[in-house]
Amino acid sequence: MKNQPIINRVANSALVSIDLEDLYQPGPRLGIDLAQWLLEGIVLREKDFRKAVNSQDWKKYQGAYVYLYCSTDAILPGWAYMFVSLQLGDFAKKVVVGDEFTLENTLFTEAVRDFDASIYQDKPVIIKGCAKREIPPNAYVLLAQKLQVYAKSIMYGEACSAVPMFKRQK
Repeated sequence: MKNQPIINRVANSALVSIDLEDLYQPGPRLGIDLAQWLLEGIVLREKDFRKAVNSQDWKKYQGAYVYLYCSTDAILPGWAYMFVSLQLGDFAKKVVVGDEFTLENTLFTEAVRDFDASIYQDKPVIIKGCAKREIPPNAYVLLAQKLQVYAKSIMYGEACSAVPMFKRQK
């Protein structure tokens, strides 16, 4: 028994691991607070708002993922966010309304939507649970639902301690 080679059964199995961190979109994340262009941070005066927004140097948002928010309790018309987003159109990779979590959730949702799950047809799949970056919980849900159509089984975690989530009935 002592001379028996150690066999890595995980490496030799058909188990396929998917790391959602691989779907992370690299690039800077920047927020823009619309309150800076409001009178006393609370009142939107259309003429002044448009002038302030139009006078911005949008080049600093080149290649960035941008989230728009208002840090005050101002009630903003929907067009205010749309107007700012259109100014960013030639510079930012993506613009959303919300916070950084909303931005990440949107980016992961789009990445999972574009993910080709068909290559996992009839395979046991494990969705990796540990990541260096924070992955929105919604990304795990969307990926699991997408894989359910194809995968033989779906597990969550690491190969050494996976939690079974789904197994296709024969």
